[in-house]
Amino acid sequence: MIEAATANAVRPAPPPAPGLPPGDASSADIVSRVERIAAGPLAEMAGRIDRGHYPLEIMASLGRAGGLGAHLDRRGQRFDQAIGAMAEVSRHCGTTGFLVWAHDVFGLYLEQSGNPALCGDFLERHARGDSFGGTALSNPMKALSGIESLALRARRVPGGYRVSGTLPWVSHIAAGQYCGALAGVEGADGSLSHEIMFVLHCREEVALRQCPAFSGMEGSSTWSITLKDYFVGEDELIADPARPFIARIKAAFILLQTGMAVGVTQGSIDAIREVEPALGHVNQHLDERPDALQAELDELRQRALTLAKTPFEGGRDFLLEVLDARVQGAELALRASQSALLHQGARGYLMSAAPQRRIREAHFVAIVTPAIKHLRWEMARLMREEMPS
Repeated sequence: MIEAATANAVRPAPPPAPGLPPGDASSADIVSRVERIAAGPLAEMAGRIDRGHYPLEIMASLGRAGGLGAHLDRRGQRFDQAIGAMAEVSRHCGTTGFLVWAHDVFGLYLEQSGNPALCGDFLERHARGDSFGGTALSNPMKALSGIESLALRARRVPGGYRVSGTLPWVSHIAAGQYCGALAGVEGADGSLSHEIMFVLHCREEVALRQCPAFSGMEGSSTWSITLKDYFVGEDELIADPARPFIARIKAAFILLQTGMAVGVTQGSIDAIREVEPALGHVNQHLDERPDALQAELDELRQRALTLAKTPFEGGRDFLLEVLDARVQGAELALRASQSALLHQGARGYLMSAAPQRRIREAHFVAIVTPAIKHLRWEMARLMREEMPS
């Protein structure tokens, strides 16, 4: 899955990538600085990332540019800039856009935890891209929705909890890194009393196993994690109990993902426009045309940015709007990426071509948790709750 790395080797901090702007994280112009990184070094590296390179040097550069912390309260809670930055990254590389999302939501977990041990230097280093970690909430999000069983189990011990179990498909991790995870707390009779959410550090006793090769997203450093009596101390707890915390951050967690959809869609539209001078005379007969797709994308972008003004707004209607925007983004990315391949023809079908890569990236946007089917499941459940009995 990842290039030149093993689960037992602690990954050193990446060196600065050459030629990148240093960026001042206090500046309001975060998205433009991220755009320069994305259109330059990242675009040049996209094919290599697709084949398995884990781009921590790019992530570090994005952190220095302020592109990994704009959504945090201490940075002004600019979810619009976080979504915009993620979109610019995803426009050139969907895998790296996904890593930005995973990194962003882990920062969200830390800040919203209210745990002083997590909200200080640890969060600052994470937001600056000095250290790296993602999220292990794919299984818990589905488990809390009743789609599958919770994979990790915890038992109370003096000073904290002991956690055991195996989590598949955990991205943006490696030895020496970390992620946010959730476990069900077992009582003496084996029943679950509640859930805890915690920082899982990929220490020596944590077994990382490589996943089967994906058709895309190979540079996302995705592993299976096995824990056996892993100790979670009070200083590592994000939430106890976890359900109220998940309910509070759920809309923000999902809303941030629209940045991936917007970026992959924009990259596909770019690919269509790229061949218009040579192929526009025949491409005019295809159903999906760039101007129409761009109009739809602009509407989705504005919808997401409007929702981003109040990312922690409670209530059923707001969550339904977020879920629907996320579905719209996934479906538009699928349509736009297929259209780009049809517009480019054989040149877009080459393994080195961006359109065939974006086809696979768009399918990932559609299946990553929450997948389109999961989103519709949630929307149907919320609608049923409002129906009179």
